[in-house]
Amino acid sequence: MKVGFLQYDPVFGEVMTNLDTVVAKLDEAEADLIVLPELFASGYQFVSQEEVERLAEPVPDGPTVRRLAALAKRRKMHIVAGLPEQAGGRYYNSAVVVGPSGFIGCYRKTHLFFEETLFFTPGDSGFKVWDIGPARIGVMICFDWYYPEAARSLAMQGAEIICHPSNLVLPNCPDSMPVRCLENRVFAVTCNRIGSEARGGKKPLTYIGCSEIVAPNGVILYRAPHDRENLAVVEIDPFEARNKHVTPYNDLLRDRRPSLYCCS
Repeated sequence: MKVGFLQYDPVFGEVMTNLDTVVAKLDEAEADLIVLPELFASGYQFVSQEEVERLAEPVPDGPTVRRLAALAKRRKMHIVAGLPEQAGGRYYNSAVVVGPSGFIGCYRKTHLFFEETLFFTPGDSGFKVWDIGPARIGVMICFDWYYPEAARSLAMQGAEIICHPSNLVLPNCPDSMPVRCLENRVFAVTCNRIGSEARGGKKPLTYIGCSEIVAPNGVILYRAPHDRENLAVVEIDPFEARNKHVTPYNDLLRDRRPSLYCCS
């Protein structure tokens, strides 16, 4: 199975232009699964609720999902991509999954970061896993990585690949995702963006790039540069994520002892 990401620098508010850029680049990719950044077509640094309302879209009937679904059908691939979602008068930092058959599902970010808390509603979807044929995939978004429960929840539901759209500004995630993969024996595809945003007189946000693909044994199979666009595809065997044995006597998930763990 060929999995990858597109790390690039979107222009804030230029949804159609960003979509054109992404579609043109992915039309050249040979992949079964591609992950795009968090809020990949809208940009990240909002300065008002009005901007959120203007750029948020219904799922699955908005232009971004329709465009991605058409691309996925044409290229016979699956795509995971972040976007601002409008639903029932609320706004979520979400990620959609589309494939050759169309829209598959949507995840709403559970753990909001920094000023996201001013503009978005905390996600209520819960962590989800979808069977896309060659593998079962789960989705978490950016700051969700900070909470081990996120990746563990996906692994417990049978995820073999964690798709991780991100707009990372803190330096820790690239070196931490190998731990998330190792402690759950899963693959992960983290797709970050590059560039910076300094809008409305706010402190600049500089994105650290370093998108990466990590194996269940914690090995980084590929890491992008911190400051350059990068379309990367790596061949993996999802079967490796189905073996949860650490030793012949230890099964990572079977040996859990939830009755002894703090639950809240």
